[in-house]
Amino acid sequence: MRAFNPLVLLALLLTQSASTQAADLNGAWTDDASACSQIFTKKNNKLAFKQDADLHAGGLIVQGKQITGTFQKCTVKSLHDDGADLQVIASCSDGVAVSDVPFDVKITGENSITLSSKKPVPMETQYVRCDVTSAGKT
Repeated sequence: MRAFNPLVLLALLLTQSASTQAADLNGAWTDDASACSQIFTKKNNKLAFKQDADLHAGGLIVQGKQITGTFQKCTVKSLHDDGADLQVIASCSDGVAVSDVPFDVKITGENSITLSSKKPVPMETQYVRCDVTSAGKT
């Protein structure tokens, strides 16, 4: 497991700013574009993780203010747009504990973002949006 959970960072993407609409951030995101088909699927026309998705690459599913990873679920509590980055605080649960986590999200392209955190360990991860229109349905 990673020391930092990118799921919380994705929660940042779900919120709305003047330059980026939340709907633009909805979807399936991964840190390895070549693994999209191994991570995501559709169940009842909704995005979902495939079984053992966490063995292939990191991934997040953003739907509104909800961000889901393979081990954690987050809800965006607050968002601040400083013009360059979105600063977000998300409430995240791993099924055992709930905690508030601050993250920064930088939109680096139409289908790419960089998530960063200073706590608990400084970290930065780049994500790309997966095209799941052709994802296997179950």
